Amino acid sequence: MDETSDEEVKRRRRLPRSKSFFSALVENPFVHRLKLSSGDKIRVALMSITIAPIRVICTVTLFIVAWICALLALAGLTEDELHNKPLAGWRLKMRNVVKDLGRLMMFCCGFHHIKVTGKQASAKDAPILVCAPHSSFIDLTVSFISYTLPCGVSRVENAKLFMFGALIRLIQPLLVSREDPNSRQNTIKEIQKRVQSGGTWPPLMIFPEGTCTNRSCLIAFKPGGFYPGVPVQPVCLRYKNKLDTVTWTWDGPGVLKVMWLTLCQLDNKMEIEFLDVYKPSDEEVEKPKLYAANVRDQMAECLGVPTTDHTFEDCRLMLYAQKINFPAAAGLVEFYKISKKLGMNYDNMKESLTKFTQIAQGKKNAVTVEELAAYLEMPVSEPLEEMFAVYDRDGSGTIDFREYVIGLHLVAEPANTEETLQFAFEVFDGGNKGYITECELTEILHNAFGMETDSAKSIFSQVDTNSDGRITYDEFKVFAKKKPEYARLFINYHGIQVNSDGTSDNLDLASKVKEE
Repeated sequence: MDETSDEEVKRRRRLPRSKSFFSALVENPFVHRLKLSSGDKIRVALMSITIAPIRVICTVTLFIVAWICALLALAGLTEDELHNKPLAGWRLKMRNVVKDLGRLMMFCCGFHHIKVTGKQASAKDAPILVCAPHSSFIDLTVSFISYTLPCGVSRVENAKLFMFGALIRLIQPLLVSREDPNSRQNTIKEIQKRVQSGGTWPPLMIFPEGTCTNRSCLIAFKPGGFYPGVPVQPVCLRYKNKLDTVTWTWDGPGVLKVMWLTLCQLDNKMEIEFLDVYKPSDEEVEKPKLYAANVRDQMAECLGVPTTDHTFEDCRLMLYAQKINFPAAAGLVEFYKISKKLGMNYDNMKESLTKFTQIAQGKKNAVTVEELAAYLEMPVSEPLEEMFAVYDRDGSGTIDFREYVIGLHLVAEPANTEETLQFAFEVFDGGNKGYITECELTEILHNAFGMETDSAKSIFSQVDTNSDGRITYDEFKVFAKKKPEYARLFINYHGIQVNSDGTSDNLDLASKVKEE
C-alpha cells in the first residue's frame, strides 16, 4: 500500500469524534483562587481591627435573637405537626420576624443594598424557586428577601444542631437521610405533596446544582425538584464585587476565610433576579431531566454563562484522586455526560481512575504512548500506536483520564467479545490442545508486538493464576477483562496483517468489531 492508503486505513479505524464527548468549555468550575492586591491586604488589615469585629458582634446578637424567636415559634409543636402542617397565625408571624432578622444580619455583614429585579410569584403560581448558580452559603440570602421564608431541603442531622437546628426546623424543611435507602423517593413524594397544596405551603427553595461552583458556568441540574412537573420560578444570583470573597468551592478558601474576608469588605454587592415563571410542557412533565436541562439553559442565557455536565460526583472523584495522591483535576470528567453515554456509575469511574493512576505511575494526568506500553509490558508497536491515537481524542500526544475512560469503554472493552477472545485463544493455542503454553504465548507476543521474552513470561505468570504452566480459556478470559487493551491490540494487529499482504487464513476481526 502507498502512504496515502495507509493513512486512509488508519483514519477509518479512528473512533468518530462525537460532539457529545467534546470537553467542557470550562476547565474546572470547582476551583476558586483569591488574589489579594496590596491595597486589598491593607483594607483587610484595617477592617479586621475596626469594622469587622463590630459586624461580628451585631450579627451574633441578631442570630441569638432569631434563635429565641425560633424556639418560641416551635414551642408546643410535635414533629408530626411541624412536618405535615404549614405554620399559621402567630407562629407564621414569628417565622417572618426571623426572616427580617436574617436580612438585618446580612446588612451587618456588609450587604447593605441587595438589588432585586423581577417579581417573585406566589407559591400558588410557582411553588418552587430554582436558584443558581450556587457558589456560597451566602446564597441563602434569597430566603431573606422573599415575601415569606421559603422551605428548603436539609439533612436530618442538621435539624439536631445546637441553635442552628431550631432555625432549620422553623423553615419546615424536607429532611433527607443518607442512611435511609428510601429517603430519596420519600423526599420526592413530600415535594409533590407540598407543591400541589395550592399555595398553602411556602415556596420550596432549591439549588439544583447540588454543590458550590465558581459561577463560571451552570453545571448539571439534579432532577429531584422537577419530578412534580409543576411550574417553577428561576432565580439568578450575581455577586458584583471586584474581589470575590464569597465563593466557597471544593478547591479554594475555607469557610472561615470566606466569612472573614467578606466581613472585611466595605460593601458587598449582590443581585437577585426573579425570572418569569417557567411552565413545563407535557413532554417536560414526563421527562424531569429534560425539564431541568431546559430551565438551566434559560438561566444560563440570562446569566451569560455556558452550561456543562459536571456534577457533585466530579467533586467526589477529585477528592478520591487527592486521596490516592493523584492530581485532583483528573477527576473532572463531566460525570453526568460520561455516565449517561457510557452507562457508568461512580464506583465504575473510581475503579477506572485507580487503574489510570497505575498507568500514569501516580505522577500526572497525562499518559504517553511509552507509559501505556510500559503498563502493558510491551514495546511501542504499530498496533499500540493505532490504539493510542484512538484514545487521544484531541491529538495532543497524551491521554488524560477522561480520554482514557471514553477509549476504554468505546474501543477496548467492546473488543472483548466472546468471539474475539475465542478466536484469539485458538491463535495462541497451537494444535487446539485446549490450553496455551508459555512458549506459544512468548513466540506470538514477540512476533506480533516485538515483546521481550522476560515481559512475555511475566504476562504468562499473570494469566496462569494456578501456576500449572498452562493457560486455560477461563484464565485467558479473566485476564482479558482486567486488561481489555490486549484484545483491541490483537484486532489492530490482525487488521494490519490483512492490509499489508491482502490475504489471511484467519477471521477478519476488524470487520466484526463495531466501533461505536
